[in-house]
Amino acid sequence: MKTEKTHKWIFPARFRANAYSWKASRLACQRLREAVSEIKKVAKKEPELGGEGAVRLMEKLWPALEHIDTSSGALGSAVNKALDDLIPIIVKAPTDKKIRDKWLERLWQAMADDGVDYLSPVGDRWGELCGSADVAGKWADDLVSTLRHCWTHPN
Repeated sequence: MKTEKTHKWIFPARFRANAYSWKASRLACQRLREAVSEIKKVAKKEPELGGEGAVRLMEKLWPALEHIDTSSGALGSAVNKALDDLIPIIVKAPTDKKIRDKWLERLWQAMADDGVDYLSPVGDRWGELCGSADVAGKWADDLVSTLRHCWTHPN
């Protein structure tokens, strides 16, 4: 029987919904770097736990950052840098199919909820995140009917 490992993450408290005001871009960038550092540190010793942390942070990005003025581009750049660091952690995490499927469902929902496409790099690397051709094929099969509907009924 596999025992579930847990970690008391620091970053979730800093990425709760509506955590930042419109002028908190610099603070949010700093907190994002700290969160990525925390996740990378855990992932070195416990890759699966690091993957869980990465998914959890991605779920929290939009709700926490949605009110920030992003006109400078600094926050978007910080998010992209964070995702460049986090996506490989998820890809490399040695998980069983059940956990990977749960992560993918959570990431898909986070992308659907994302109001400014912070998580577009996640979609760009979806095949890698699936972890296998079989899982990627299942997702493709599930999405093809929606895609066909969008193509035939564009409005």
